[in-house]
Amino acid sequence: MESNNQTSPGTGFILLGLSAHPTLEKTFFLLILLMYLVILLGNGVLILVTILDSHLHTPMYFFLGNLSFLDICYTTSSVPLILDSFLTPRKTISFSACAVQMFLSFAMGATECVLLSMMAFDRYVAICNPLRYPVVMSKAAYVPMAAGSWAGGIVASMVQTSLAMQLPFCGDNVINHFTCEILAVLKLACADISINVISMGVTNIIFLGVPVFFISFSYIFILVTILRIPSAEGRRKAFSTCSAHLTVVIVFYGTILFMYGKPKSKDPLGADKQDLADKLISLFYGVVTPMLNPIIYSLRNKDVRAAVRNLVVLKKSST
Repeated sequence: MESNNQTSPGTGFILLGLSAHPTLEKTFFLLILLMYLVILLGNGVLILVTILDSHLHTPMYFFLGNLSFLDICYTTSSVPLILDSFLTPRKTISFSACAVQMFLSFAMGATECVLLSMMAFDRYVAICNPLRYPVVMSKAAYVPMAAGSWAGGIVASMVQTSLAMQLPFCGDNVINHFTCEILAVLKLACADISINVISMGVTNIIFLGVPVFFISFSYIFILVTILRIPSAEGRRKAFSTCSAHLTVVIVFYGTILFMYGKPKSKDPLGADKQDLADKLISLFYGVVTPMLNPIIYSLRNKDVRAAVRNLVVLKKSST
């Protein structure tokens, strides 16, 4: 027998967000807005310099341009919705808008996991097999690698979103999150979600486990190769070519492990505090990592710094 208050596609959902903490909403509105503007500016500049500067027309910077575009898409799929929820008393979202937002966020997250592993492979070939680098990482290779990352993330998201949005939803339709995060939406289902759980587990293995395994082995070989370089200057130069990517990987996966790996509180009062903490961590994960990526690559990469300086000089000379 179906529930009488089962959600129809036209009903939509209510996003709880920080409704229980209205004093925090205004503060976080300004903070998240500022961070979002930094994301657009920083990643936008990186995309521009990788396109306009011929010295950056290499596989590594092609992947970096894709990563910057991905970060803009990822934050744009959720941050405007979050900012609106901070200002709107009743934080509702339609069924179709929820599906679109869920699809975009999941697709961008899955794509980034694969793209980071492709970037690790690029660094492995550059350091461990430098003589073969122009052949292995030719345009005929790195363009399909990037396209495959996007295609894999989009397909995975289509599968997960379609499985989730086909479920019947019951109750008050309140999502205890800022956005239509897929795990939060699945908690509202009034049907068996075992297929969703199994499918999500397989997807996590493919898009989280396999890339982490691949990145780890790539950097083991990179580290061994760097340690074999006789001169300290040679080791420093070799490590500097991959330090920015390694930092981004640590920030990205470290935050994920911290979010989902910490133990849950059994005390009701502690559970409420942890629920708020989980929301804030999730909120900052969605904006801090995309904001840090261009900063990390700008600070730790002299080619990017030089390209940004050239872009600024060109802009000043044209005005």
